[in-house]
Amino acid sequence: MARRASSSTNPILLVGIGVAVIAVVFAGKFLLSKKSESFTDAFPLDVKAFVDDANAFRGDEFFVEGKIDEKLRWTPSDGQIISIRVKTPSGEEILPIQIPDKFNNLNIDREQSYAFKIEIKDGGIAVATAIKRL
Repeated sequence: MARRASSSTNPILLVGIGVAVIAVVFAGKFLLSKKSESFTDAFPLDVKAFVDDANAFRGDEFFVEGKIDEKLRWTPSDGQIISIRVKTPSGEEILPIQIPDKFNNLNIDREQSYAFKIEIKDGGIAVATAIKRL
C-alpha cells in the first residue's frame, strides 16, 4: 500500500514567518515615523542684506545652506563658531554662525555642506537652532 504525503504545515515555519512579518511592520513604522529636520517654517536668508546690516534681522528665524569654510572657535560650554561659504547671485559670501553646545555631538568638518536653521540674536549674531548635513 502506498503512503500518502503529509500535507500539514510545519508550525515552526509559521511562527518564523509571523515573527518576520511583525519585525518588518515595526521597522517600517519606526523608519516612517522618524521626522527629518525640515526648515520649511523659516525663510531663506538674504545673505547680502544680512552682511550689510545684520542687526535689522534680530529676532527672526531663517535657513541658510553652505559649505563649512573654517572652524573659528570652540569651547565645551559655549559650543563653536564656524564660518560658511554661501552662494549668492553676486558670488560667494562668508557668514559666521554660532553653534550652541547642544550640537557638540555633531562632527562638523570643513568643506562639508550643511543646512542651518538660524535665529538672529542681539548684535546680529546668527545662532544655529537646527542643523542638517546635505
